Order: sequence, then C-alpha cells, then structure tokens
Amino acid sequence: MRGPLVVLGDAFLDRDIVGTSDRLCPDAPVPVVDVRTELDRPGGAALAALLTRGFAGCEVVLVTALGDDRVGARVVALLDGEVRVVPVPLGGPTPEKIRIRVAGQSLLRVDRGRAAAEPGPLGRAAQAAILGAGAVLVADYGRGVAAHPQVRELLRQVTARRPVVWDPHPRGAVPVPGARLVTPNAREAAQLTGGGSAGVRARGADLAALAAGAARLRRDWAATAVAVTMGEDGALLVLGEPEPLVVPAPVVPAGSDTCGAGDAFAAAALAGLAGGEVLSEAVAEGVRQASAFVAAGGAAAVTAVLRGRRDAGRPVPGGAADIPALLARVRSTGGTVVATGGCFDLLHPGHIATLQAARRLGDCLVVCLNSDDSVRRLKGPDRPISPEGDRAHVLSAVTGVDAVVVFDEDTPERVLAELRPDIWVKGGDYAGGELPEAELVRGWGGQTVVVPYLDGRSSTGLVTAARRGRPTP
Repeated sequence: MRGPLVVLGDAFLDRDIVGTSDRLCPDAPVPVVDVRTELDRPGGAALAALLTRGFAGCEVVLVTALGDDRVGARVVALLDGEVRVVPVPLGGPTPEKIRIRVAGQSLLRVDRGRAAAEPGPLGRAAQAAILGAGAVLVADYGRGVAAHPQVRELLRQVTARRPVVWDPHPRGAVPVPGARLVTPNAREAAQLTGGGSAGVRARGADLAALAAGAARLRRDWAATAVAVTMGEDGALLVLGEPEPLVVPAPVVPAGSDTCGAGDAFAAAALAGLAGGEVLSEAVAEGVRQASAFVAAGGAAAVTAVLRGRRDAGRPVPGGAADIPALLARVRSTGGTVVATGGCFDLLHPGHIATLQAARRLGDCLVVCLNSDDSVRRLKGPDRPISPEGDRAHVLSAVTGVDAVVVFDEDTPERVLAELRPDIWVKGGDYAGGELPEAELVRGWGGQTVVVPYLDGRSSTGLVTAARRGRPTP
C-alpha cells in the first residue's frame, strides 16, 4: 500500500442522550426520560474514518466539509490522535444528529444543520490528500461532498491506480466510473433500481431481485463489483459472473444497535483491499467486522471498540463481540453481565443446559474457556479432544453466548477480575461447596450461583464411551 488511506464524504456529530423512563408526561401521552449520560461521537464519514483507522491500523486522513462552529470543532476533537482531518469549508452549520435512547432503544432523533449548505472549493491540502491516497473510501451521506466537481475529477484519476470503495446514498452522487467496490445496503439498492424499499431479505425471490439489481447497478456505474449488504443475512457480491457470491453473517444478539454497521462494512472492506485482499476476501472481512461491531454495541460503543481496549484473556478471533465494548453497552443501560466457565471439551446437552440457564440470569453471557494447556493440566495429557479454537468456535455459535474468552491458568481469576461480572455461574456438579472464585466475585459486589446440572452428561463419559465403542446415554 502506498500513501495513507483517505476517507472522503459528509461528516457530522452524533450525540446519544441515554436515560431511563418509567412514566408519561402529564400534559401529553409521551414518555418522560430521566437523562443519565450524554455521549458525543463522530458520525457519517467521520465514523467511517475512525473505523478505517481501527481496522487497517495505518494512517487515515479524512477529507470532509465542516462548518466554522462548535459542532465542527467537536468532530475534529473526537478524531484527535486517531485520524488527520483535512477540512473543506462548509457554507452553513455542521450537521448534528441527536438520539434519545432508553433501554437500548431509540425513542426519538433530532437533526440539526439540515439547511442547504454546499462545500466550498478544495484547498491544496485536500487535493494532495486525495491524489496521494493508497486507497479511498467515499462515505456519501447525500450532503454534497461526493458530488463536488473537484472531488469527482480527482477521484477519476485515483480510480485508475488505487482501490476506491464507494458507500452510496439514494440522495447522493453517482459513483465515479471505475470504483473497485460499491456498497449499497439492500434498501438502498432497491430504491436505486426502482424496486421499492420495504421487506427486502435474502430469501427466494428477494435474493434473485437483489442479485439482478446489483448486476444492473454494476453496469450502470461501471464498477468492478457491487456488494449489497443485507443486515443479518450478510452480503451479496456481484462481480460479473453468472452467479453472485453470498457471504453469511455471524449471529449477533437480538436487539443490537445497528447504527454504523454500513460504515463498518465499507471501512473493513477498504482495509482489506488496501492490504492486498481480493474482492471476495475483502467483502467477507467486511461482513465479519460489521457483525462484530454491531454485537459490541454499534456506533454508541465505538470509542470503547477502538480506543482503550483491555486484554481480558484472549478474545476469540472473529468472535461475536469486542468484550470491553459489549460490557460497556450492557452496563450503560443498567443490564446484568453474566459469566460462566469451563473446558467444554466435546459439547454435550449438560453444557447447553448450563449455558441456557446462565444466559437467562442476565443481559449478556461471556464464556471463560480453558486453553488447551489448562485442560491438559486439569484432565491429563490426552485431553482436550477438541483444540481451543474449535471449542471456542462451537461455543460462539450457541444461541445466547455473546462472547468467548480463552484463559491459560487453571482457574479464571485473572479474567474474572477484568470482566467483573455481576453473576458468575457454575453447573450443579459444584453444589454443596463454595465455588473457588466466590470470594473474588464478592469483592466487587458480584454473586456466584449454581444452576441445575443435567445428570449423567459429561465430556469424560463421552470420551470413555467412545473409546469402548459403546453408545453414549
């Protein structure tokens, strides 16, 4: 890769006002929100730039239009130390979007700065940044930057020699010819092809219509490829071959905040292309990173996702969530963090019963998994049967498991001290004596509990029965 990655598009300030609500206003049937926290975060192209920095780990430059106002200064401050901002003058206020949220759900959004405001001429620094880019992400939010005549002329030169990923908007500009990858979501693709905007899913006729629409957009835009993002259904990639490539998405917790998922997908795809990945690999990485981003709390948790990470053991690569961000999201809404642990070597119904019972006790479940070395010390040199990577992958696929973390010690005290769960759960085979970790958990006000154990089910029993050639109970 030559030159920094450049994100080009419309930036704004996002603000989340988070509170609780347990009553209605006496003079109107609307909820009263008691504000607990207010969080400012970069939005639009500014969010895409921050995510690109996190995924690529290299220099990132944001070229965007900002007003000469407090909001514009706040956007720049939020990116300080992570992304270099090259501003273009904006003939009006910097846009601001305010969400009022309760219990993880948005009640209302208030927009400011929607008055017509056009970007001014590009200075030398902006022109040099675009022409010197190693790769470019255009984050078009329909506010004029991507439609700027100077911008489009510069991008025409860049597409001939560098990867350009274009995240379009129905009210935005048409991608310049030669873009390597264009990334509309399913709703946008339907709108752009005149196919409506409601009820689009990767199923049967809908999938066929999406593929046909993506192929049409690819031809109309003269793009190398079009990837239609489909939320929980993953992404559909059209390269020109007769059959599209469908990349499924990992399962994420129901009710997760999807704000910013499209930016995460485009940013991760750009990072992949800039690093030499082929289009199918870059799209697969985009799906994986967008899913992890949503599971970790989405845009509301972006600061925790990309800054101040803590190493709570070894989070599973490609797992469902960035663990510190997951915990921050749950706790920001007053939720309960639950953790359980074990070897989980040859997953069996007893394990599933424990996991399901544990998840019902709170709002997220983190599984602390003994590493291969730890299992060998506990169970002997011929264990585990399944290596830690396989065990973690299977656990991550169990409904209700939000994250998996691997630890090397015999017991998970160090990991627990970093996770600080509200509830620590063990199976009923521990009943009758105090759990080894109980005193530690009490230290931060947590509670240890035992859940019912499914009698007669154990990994050791499965291994013994298999070696004797007998059916398991």
